[in-house]
Amino acid sequence: SELIKPYLGLKYKLTEVPKSLIFYMSKHSGPVNEIQWCPVREQSHLLLSASMDKTLKVWDAVDSGCCLKTYSCHSCAVRAAQWSPCGRRILSGGFDSTLNLTDVETGKQIFSSKTEFRISALKFHPTESNIFLCGGFSPEVKAWDIRTSKVLRVYKAAVQQTLDILFLPEGREFLTSTDAVSRDSADRTIIAWDFQSAAKISNQIFHERYTCPSLTLHPKESVFVAQTNGNYMALFSAQRPYRINKKKRYEGHKVEGFAVGCEFSPDGTLLVTGSSDGKVFFYNYHTSRIIRTLSAHREACVSATFHPVLPSLLATCDWAGEIKIWQ
Repeated sequence: SELIKPYLGLKYKLTEVPKSLIFYMSKHSGPVNEIQWCPVREQSHLLLSASMDKTLKVWDAVDSGCCLKTYSCHSCAVRAAQWSPCGRRILSGGFDSTLNLTDVETGKQIFSSKTEFRISALKFHPTESNIFLCGGFSPEVKAWDIRTSKVLRVYKAAVQQTLDILFLPEGREFLTSTDAVSRDSADRTIIAWDFQSAAKISNQIFHERYTCPSLTLHPKESVFVAQTNGNYMALFSAQRPYRINKKKRYEGHKVEGFAVGCEFSPDGTLLVTGSSDGKVFFYNYHTSRIIRTLSAHREACVSATFHPVLPSLLATCDWAGEIKIWQ
């Protein structure tokens, strides 16, 4: 993309809150569960979307707002999708309990495997690009190796479902958020794992009685944020013992049972989240105050993600199947 080229050699500048709509993209016929910019900087005009309509799509979301490709490799809703670190493949999983690794150019399946559970979370290892974690409606999270198409390791928790997976820097440890919340106990809501040994490091991280549909890591500081069904985001240390910051809570948006995603801007100054009322909320990371809200969608906005290279460019998606690009 010609628009991205001038920024490739530059250090990322300050993120500002986007004000105007650039593209309105609505080719999906069902809710969009996930959107992700291509992680390869030179190809970061490409946006991946995964939908309940059983498809994945790749868009030119910087220059034209056009859908470039549609992949129909699932027989049920696609709940999770990730670009491979090289940007040439797409890993996807869904309610058909199938894992697919698709070649972006040809649309062919490089590898496909049936799991015993519906998939709701996928994450590539941050330093080992052939390894990924897969979780879903099961007490187990599995580490897979793309080269052998086999399961490397199994992480067992006394829960029914994994909602999200977050690798900590270097990938030696990772976190899972789960549905394990009962009236008398909220342990196991966030579990920290040792990646190599599959041992549990801690399940006493979050003690509020809310599930956490998404987790996100700060790009520069050793902290992470958990989106909670209590309509607030909680801040934690990303180092053992992963203590919660009781002084900071990011509240004002609504979750209301939707898997609302949250993330930091690339410079780490803003925390952005969707909201079940269709708005996007921008919080100052340091003060935890709301800087602005954007009335982005009519239906629940489940994801808002800043472009990794172009400052202040934001993609959002919603429960009506719409994707919008803002600047």
